[in-house]
Amino acid sequence: MQHRHIGKILLGIWVAFLLGSCSPFSKLQKSGSDDEKYKGAIQYYKKGDWYRAGLLFEELIPVLKGSTESEMAQFYYAYTQYQQQQYLLSATLFKKFYETFARSDYAQEAMYMYAYSLYKDTPSFNLDQSNTLTATSALQDFINAYPDSKYKDESTKLILELRGKLERKAYEKAKLYYKTSGFNIASYKSSVIAINNFQKEFPDSQYNEELAFLKVDAEFSLAQNSLETKQKERYLEAISYHQAFIDKYPNSQFLKQSEKMFETSQKEIERLDKLEQEREKEKERLKDANRPAKVTAAN
Repeated sequence: MQHRHIGKILLGIWVAFLLGSCSPFSKLQKSGSDDEKYKGAIQYYKKGDWYRAGLLFEELIPVLKGSTESEMAQFYYAYTQYQQQQYLLSATLFKKFYETFARSDYAQEAMYMYAYSLYKDTPSFNLDQSNTLTATSALQDFINAYPDSKYKDESTKLILELRGKLERKAYEKAKLYYKTSGFNIASYKSSVIAINNFQKEFPDSQYNEELAFLKVDAEFSLAQNSLETKQKERYLEAISYHQAFIDKYPNSQFLKQSEKMFETSQKEIERLDKLEQEREKEKERLKDANRPAKVTAAN
């Protein structure tokens, strides 16, 4: 019984294969003229059958080279790949189109679609952002090339969105350094450097208040865990970061915590200064103790 069932399935597959091999598309692909294939590709394209249209255009492009149909075949082929979510391939094809047909009426659209395809291929913020940088650059190049384009506003919007990804990635990186900074001195330093870099690159970021506080905390913790000879310098740096923080964010939710570190830093500096003074006094005392006694001449 089971063998019969399997046999029916195999027979069904074979029949489907035979029918498929005799389909209009298969006939067109195997024996149609170039003109018939081109017209067929356009029809499939208009129906939204991107796969079949793409197969035909891909086959026709080398044959049509130099003809009037070549331009549209390449343009439509790029779109068939875009519609199938093959974004890196569509980006390559759109780029090739506007470079090959620079004077085409479709060159502007192709350049935009090159950038937009790259945008569609960008990953979430927690992954490598190399593609995001490439897409941002491509969109900016498009705006520079076509400042009055109907795609300008959308391109500007996309650039802001992509910068948001880069901003979030940099923020998470800075926080990661901060979270792992308890393990060693180098991590505290890396945390401060990462936050400084973030503040320079994204001066208007919504994350800057939190990161400004974390910088105070990281420098304060660095001072606490440093050798005594380095502590005063680093407590002073923590105080400097605190002052910059409260000047910019006087009503911050982190204000009390920062003030506490500021007060502790001041006390530690006072303690270190006293220790230094005591050491200097001890040095002077030892000098005096080791100084040879003056010999008084006898009368």
